Amino acid sequence: MEREGWNARYEGSELLWTAAPNQFLVAEVASLTPGRALDLGCGEGRNAVWLAEHGWDVTAIDFSDVGIAKGKEMAAHRGVEVRWVIEDLNRYDPPASAFELVIGFYIHIPPDQLSALLAKAAQAVAPGGSVLVVGHDLTNLEDGYGGPQDPSLLYTSDAIASALAGLEVLKQGPVRRIVENEDGRFEAIDTLVRAERSVD
Repeated sequence: MEREGWNARYEGSELLWTAAPNQFLVAEVASLTPGRALDLGCGEGRNAVWLAEHGWDVTAIDFSDVGIAKGKEMAAHRGVEVRWVIEDLNRYDPPASAFELVIGFYIHIPPDQLSALLAKAAQAVAPGGSVLVVGHDLTNLEDGYGGPQDPSLLYTSDAIASALAGLEVLKQGPVRRIVENEDGRFEAIDTLVRAERSVD
């Protein structure tokens, strides 16, 4: 989906997604010492704001100016600072070795674009830093709930891990989460990959 499509989805006063951070972000970051963080494809900013609340110096990138505006409003309401950048991820080049944490959540773009983005994400990680990638798993198409219906846009942990060149993969595989809405209670299947750059 292009910028204007996402802007249209984010229009209105209500959040498209919840204001709460992703549950896997909370769990995986709990043991990390706060430093500089980069949120790729931040959307309405819920994860960026949560990281800032927990002591991280956050830069958040998205091509939707409507989503970024909502993120700014959320940050102001919750009394935290986030560095917001409106930019297409395909054109964004993060500085090398600049972040202790790089996150990418539910970035469903064509595989060649995703591989290029993940390579840049890996290069942006400082020694001792981590990358955390979460997205709808390929098995979610048949066995889970929600997410893109185009299998070429869905994740496998092997594909994500292999794109994070130069990093040590600490965790990879499918994870499950509960989705509750007006239609009921469902289980979604995601891919989670966490990798780290060695200090030496």
